[in-house]
Amino acid sequence: MVANPASLFPNHGNEAAAATSGKLLAVEHVNLEYRTRERIVRATHDVSFDVYGGDRFVLLGPSGCGKSTLLKAVAGFIEPTSGSISLDGQIVRGPGADRIVVFQEFDQLPPWKTVLQNVAFPLRVAKKLSRVQANERALHYLEKVGLASFANAYPHTLSGGMKQRVAIARALAMQPRVLLMDEPFAALDALTRRKMQEELLRLWEEVNFTLLFVTHSIEEALVVGNRILLLSPHPGRVRAELNSHQYSQDSFGRTDFQRSVARIHHLLFEETEGAQ
Repeated sequence: MVANPASLFPNHGNEAAAATSGKLLAVEHVNLEYRTRERIVRATHDVSFDVYGGDRFVLLGPSGCGKSTLLKAVAGFIEPTSGSISLDGQIVRGPGADRIVVFQEFDQLPPWKTVLQNVAFPLRVAKKLSRVQANERALHYLEKVGLASFANAYPHTLSGGMKQRVAIARALAMQPRVLLMDEPFAALDALTRRKMQEELLRLWEEVNFTLLFVTHSIEEALVVGNRILLLSPHPGRVRAELNSHQYSQDSFGRTDFQRSVARIHHLLFEETEGAQ
């Protein structure tokens, strides 16, 4: 979502969506490595992809394929060994408010702050808004995630799913260019996870933000994403890029959905086993 810094709340209508449809994020031939006591390990090898404004772009692959490492590199926490990551044509050289991350852990909210204070605090730190404006925007996004009535509650009184909704509201309140989500629903039970997927898609319809989402669930990738990048087992290499805009929460029992799940599983695993 492209935010107008002069306005408290951006225009989330169709015109705003059309204005953000160009290439936003470019990852080009990125290699990522990390050091252990014994050796240097390559996490990803020669990964390239583009994310466009309004995309729900999913990085999908098995554990250890480097997808979370790649997300952290886009966030600016890790510098590529080679290749480049750019946002709006500018090379990413560190963290920034234009890329906000929602992590998997529930306890990413300071427990001594209320829900409202948790959402408003980053706005105050970034010196984007006055205290009154920050609280107004925080309430606006808490309403979006259905938690305005819990504004004065403390995190320890909330369920895991509610804490994740607060974390999403906090991220969206910053109006980032790209919202980064690192397996945010993986620790939730199946019913809550499905509910959170529904909530995320509803929010995307209303706010029209740009999403980069990491998961190792094929079904979640098909439902949450409109484009999916498949990464091979370690080290992560681009296996394929697929469109999935035709699927929704109502697709789980459909034959074509199950065929797509099987096809993706084959692309991720069976071709690798055959090559070995």
